[in-house]
Formats: sequence, structure tokens, C-alpha cells
Amino acid sequence: MRRLPKTSSNLNDEQISGWRTIKRVAPYMWPAEHPWVKRRVVAALAVLVMAKVIAVATPQFYKYAVDSLTGEEGATMLAIGAIGLTVAYGMARLMTVGFQQLRDVIFARVGQRALRQLALETFTHIHRLSMRYHITRKTGGLSRIIERGVKGVEFLLRFLLFSIGPLILELLMIGVVLAILFDPWYLVVVVVTIALYVWFTFAVTEWRVKIRKVMNDQDTDANQKAIDSLLNFETVKYFGAETREAQRYDGAMQQYEAAALKTSYSLAFLNFGQSLIITSGLVGVMVMAAVGVQNGALTVGDFVMVNAYMIQITMPLNFLGTVYREIRQALIDMGDMFDLLEQPAEVQDKAGAKPLQVKGGEVVLDDIHFGYDAARPILKGVSIHAKAGETVAIVGPSGSGKSTIGRLLFRFYDVGDGALVIDGQDVRDVTQDSLHAQIGVVPQDTVLFNDTILYNIAYGRPEASRAEIEGAAKAAKIHDFIMGLPEGYETTVGERGLKLSGGEKQRVGIARTLLKDPPILLLDEATSALDSETERDIQDALQGLGQGRTVFTIAHRLSTITAADQIIVLENGVITERGTFDALLERGGRFSDMWHRQQNDEEAA
Repeated sequence: MRRLPKTSSNLNDEQISGWRTIKRVAPYMWPAEHPWVKRRVVAALAVLVMAKVIAVATPQFYKYAVDSLTGEEGATMLAIGAIGLTVAYGMARLMTVGFQQLRDVIFARVGQRALRQLALETFTHIHRLSMRYHITRKTGGLSRIIERGVKGVEFLLRFLLFSIGPLILELLMIGVVLAILFDPWYLVVVVVTIALYVWFTFAVTEWRVKIRKVMNDQDTDANQKAIDSLLNFETVKYFGAETREAQRYDGAMQQYEAAALKTSYSLAFLNFGQSLIITSGLVGVMVMAAVGVQNGALTVGDFVMVNAYMIQITMPLNFLGTVYREIRQALIDMGDMFDLLEQPAEVQDKAGAKPLQVKGGEVVLDDIHFGYDAARPILKGVSIHAKAGETVAIVGPSGSGKSTIGRLLFRFYDVGDGALVIDGQDVRDVTQDSLHAQIGVVPQDTVLFNDTILYNIAYGRPEASRAEIEGAAKAAKIHDFIMGLPEGYETTVGERGLKLSGGEKQRVGIARTLLKDPPILLLDEATSALDSETERDIQDALQGLGQGRTVFTIAHRLSTITAADQIIVLENGVITERGTFDALLERGGRFSDMWHRQQNDEEAA
């Protein structure tokens, strides 16, 4: 697809975004609360200036050494001798490198601190973002944005301070030396050469940045497809779609390849153009110096010194294109990361929000209206009153709003109208951390971390003792199974817990929630994905889990909720029936129809 040319508006937007990024990074370089960071930055810059002063003075030793060897009348410091001058030249070069390395050592801690802080800030912010954001975001693309953004911070800090700034300083110092020691025309040629070089480099690099942006987009797309496919490994196998997935991935890589080739070709063009400009300037200055030597105005040492200065100019300029491109790319990558950091959290604590105080666990949903999309309401005036210690079952067809009630209870989303109150406290008026601490959830599909069984159970309460963890496992009827494994509680469960069966994962999830010991419990179709025998075993564990707690059970199998204190029947976001199991059967309404249909299906099976 042909990319649109970059307009002045786009350029202004990019410049604004670039300055915004630099302003965001600057506080990490000069934090008011950390004076040691300021001291290190100042020390690094001071060492940098010393290194450049020595670098500019170094060719002088080279000149005097050559003049001493050739016996030029204009040579000075002849008493020191050629050998001494040569040693001094070598020492000056060594000191230049030494100061550069010392600069890096001094600054390393500053750069790593900034990188770590930004990475932590980004990681923490992502966890604060709403469920709506994470549902619509592609994990592979998100991880790539963070990875490139954090790397961009390190690159920007290092090269903006220690490449562009020092290069300008060195060029100015060399220009002054050439203007004072030689004819001003030398300075003119050098300035014109540098100006042409910089213009050509920036112009071509801008073009290459656009190509690189396309390449990065294709890289992100390919990475997202790869991660998506690997996360759905079982599904791919079920449908024999390995070839299809490979073709899909290869299609993204093919577009990446095309952009990468353009990048390589444009790099060759950039390198040749830079070499042409620099070589022309170098030859021009050296011809002028050669004429000066022939006329007797300059010594051979002067000729060598001019050559040394020109080489000294060309070496950093050779990296200018790369540095500029990488800085531009770093600004883009960091801009994406800062866009992510500026993404507002949909659900936020109110100013002065207090911790939730649960005394009994009474939960009231008062005329709740809610929709993920304003044009498509899900709940339409739902009211439920769960007394402390009661079990409330919510049933209904798919899409009726059952799981939405669970998400509102945990405050993944805020209600549109109405109120959700726990022990007299609106959940919007308390801190999210305290709310989450008081609610335990056993989802339909328990997802485990790729770590040990011990770690996954202890996730419910990390400070719990080994005895408490094993006690929770025994209550969830998973302890004997764990002890039968070769590594026991140290067994790694694999990514998303794939090394365990569905029933085993659910038991680990129940043990984790038991260890958390919350006063309010949400069972979100916790057994619907299991076979009947496994369901019966886990149902016993769930009943034990619910003792003394307020329990919301979102149920698919109605046989699991016969003992519920009240059953809520939802249809199209509206409560159509409510009551006990026996009362609803006697009524002969919608719940009764659902019950008899399930019973017939089970008998037929």
C-alpha cells in the first residue's frame, strides 16, 4: 500500500510528540528528590568535556612529532624529541578513551535507574487499566510496545547526551582551531561539508524512518500472530490448522521482509552519499593543505594535523545517520509507550476513598443499569439483596448478564445507573484494593501462573505459612494428588496451568481462594467446564468454601444450586423470577422449564 507523503501537519505532530517524550524523560535525569543522580550527571558531563578537550589537542602532538622528524624550522618543542612527542600523542589518545569509559561508568547507574523506573511505571499502569482496555488490546503488540519503549529510554539517554551533544562540541572546537591556526577558508570548507552531510543525512534518514515504521508495524503484527497462535496451541491442534497458522505468520513476515529490504537498500544509499560528501570535503581541505606545504606556508606536520582533524571530524559524523535514526526511532517507540502511560484508567478510586469495612457481607444491587456499549444495555434495572452469609444463585441463558454482575461486583466496571453496596458502602466510594481483598473468585476456567503449585496456591495470601497452604489444599481435596507428584508442591504447572487437568486446576483455584479467606465469594460457573464426576467432587469443596460467607454463584448446571437461599433468573438483562429452588419449581415458570430440560438432556445422555 502506498504511504501518504509526510505533511507539515504530520511533521509538527511528530515534533510535538518528540518534545513531549523528551520532557517526560528529563525528570528521570534531574530528579529533585535524588541529588546523587544530579551529581552523577554533572560529573559525567564534566568528564565528557575533558575527553573532548584532550581529543582536540591530540593532533597537535602528532604535528610536532612529524615536524621534529622532518626537521622543519617551524617545529617547536624540539627538545622533547620525536619519541617523547609520539609517547605524548599515545597518552593523549589513551586518556581520551579513558575519560569516555569513565563517563559511561559514572552515568550507567543513572541510565539503569531511569530504565527500571519507567519499566515499573509502565507495568504498574497496565495493571491499573480497565478490563475493557485489556479485552480490546492484543497482548503480543502490547508486549512489543513496552519492550521497544524501555529500550528506547536507554538509547535516548545515552546517545542524546553522549553522541549529539559531544559531536557538536567537538566540531565547534575543531572549527575554532582550524580558523585560528590556518586560513579561515579551511573553516568554510569544513562548515559547508558538515552542513551538506547533516542535510543529506537527516533528509535520507527521515525517509528511512518511515520505512522503519512500516517494518516495526509488520514486526509487531507478526509477533502478535505468533503469540496468539501459541497461546491457542490446543485449538490449532484440534482443527489441524498448523499449516494455516504458518501461512498466516509467513504472510506477516513476508510484509516485514519487504520493508526490511527497503531499509537495507536505503541504508546502502545513505552510506554511499555520506562517504561521497565527506570524501569531497576531506580531499578539498587536504589539497589546500598540500598547496600550503608546497608554498612553504605550512609544514608537513601541519598537513598531517589537518588530516588528523578531518579524520577526527569524519569518524563521529559517520555515526550521525545511525544515531539520528535511532534517536528518532527511540522517540517513536517511547511515544507509543507514553501514549500507553497516558491511557486513563476507566475505573479509579475517588479522592479520599476509604478501605472497605466488611462486617457481615451483605450485598445489595439497587436498580443496576449497565452496558459495555452505551447503545447496547446489558442489565436493565437489576435489584438483588444478598443478606450476610446467604448464597445467591444467578441463572439464565447466555448473554443474559450473569457474568456482568460478577464483574460489577469486583468493580472491573462501574455501574451506569443504580448502586452496588456492600455492608452499606457503595463500591465506588471505597478503594479498589480493599474491595478486591474482600472478594474471592473461582472462575469457570482457573488460569495458573507458569510456576509451582505452591506458588499458585500461595498467590491467594503470599505471607501464608506452609502449613496454611497445605491446609487449604486439603480442604480443596487436592493435597493427596499433589503429594503423589514426584516434586510435590514444587511441581511446575506449565503456562496457564496446561500440565494439569481441568479438575486439578479448579481445585488449585479453590485452594487459592480458601487461603485468601474472603468474606464474599463469587463462583463464576466454576464447574460448568467439568465432567459430572469431577463436578461432584469439586462441588463438595465449593460447599465447604462457602461456609460462613456471602456467596454469589453464577450457575450453568442447575443441580449445583439446589441449596441456594435464593435463585435469580435473568433474561435479557431483566430479572424474570426469584425465589428458592422448591418455590421456583412449584411456580412452573421459566426456571422450571430450564430444570426439566436439563434433566431430560442428562437422562438422554
